Amino acid sequence: MSNSNTTEFSNPSTFILLGIPGLQGVHVWISIPFCTMYVITILGNFTILYIVKREPSLHEPMYYFLCMLAITDLVLSTSTLPTMLSIFWFNSREINFSACLTQMYFVHCFSAIESGIYVAMALDRYVAICHPLRHSTILTNCVVAKIALAVVLRGAVLALPYPILARQWPYCRTNIVPHTHCEHMHVVKLACVDISISSYYGLFALISRIGLDVLFITVSYTQILRAIFRLPSKDARLKTFGTCSSHLCAILTFYIPGLFSSLTTRFAHNLPLYFHVFIGNLYLLLPPMLNPIIYGVRMQQIRARLLRLFPHKGTEVVSFGSGSQSKSCVKLSGDMVLVPA
Repeated sequence: MSNSNTTEFSNPSTFILLGIPGLQGVHVWISIPFCTMYVITILGNFTILYIVKREPSLHEPMYYFLCMLAITDLVLSTSTLPTMLSIFWFNSREINFSACLTQMYFVHCFSAIESGIYVAMALDRYVAICHPLRHSTILTNCVVAKIALAVVLRGAVLALPYPILARQWPYCRTNIVPHTHCEHMHVVKLACVDISISSYYGLFALISRIGLDVLFITVSYTQILRAIFRLPSKDARLKTFGTCSSHLCAILTFYIPGLFSSLTTRFAHNLPLYFHVFIGNLYLLLPPMLNPIIYGVRMQQIRARLLRLFPHKGTEVVSFGSGSQSKSCVKLSGDMVLVPA
């Protein structure tokens, strides 16, 4: 039997994904929460897309960006989790070299797109709160489409050097990747040459994607908070801030694990390898699962439509009016609760 650790090659036809190093014996048990997260991700994000598509009153910039986020989350989780589950369930560890680079590209491309969507959502909240009377004239459908196109193109361009650089390195040490998917640094570290260019570009892309985006979001929310604190009453301040709470929660669940994963992969070499792999997987799986839950719970418009889709015993949803004046009355055991559409 050939030893893949000693075979010399400059362009391997396949890589071997190790899974979670040191925990191969419990892969089946680990797969249970990961598979559950994936099922919730699929159901939650498709529900968001279905609700927004069916409700004309939700055809607004915020919900267009929310649909973009749902599609991005579906692609991001699907680009890695099937590979992971095939390792856990069927011990299928081989991945074609080109497929590995394609997976690497998709992960970085859609991570950058998701970050850009959060910036677009911050812009929408800024205009809605700081310039409410001009919101519909500033963020027209044409402007929203241009923003969406810019977000997608930026993600596609930023991610392109990752596989291009990885393809040119000679891999003469081993083709075993100690990860559940083709994570960039874990792949290029297998090269037998200096990979400083790949490492430096990864840091540059990280700063461009997370650093600049977080800076823009921070500036936007600084202006938003200033506008909120100028409101005359406490109730008005709380109500206005409540419209931003779901967006802020989604931002935290995306950027904190992502930044932690990137920094620990490059600098925290003393941590166990399985810890790096776990953090890398949570960064890709946790936000796509939590986003539809966060927006479904925090946004009254989405919550009201969910009650309409899944009425339970003792609950009756009555709608009246149309367009922006539409209201939903949720009847719970004789009580009527008015929920704005």
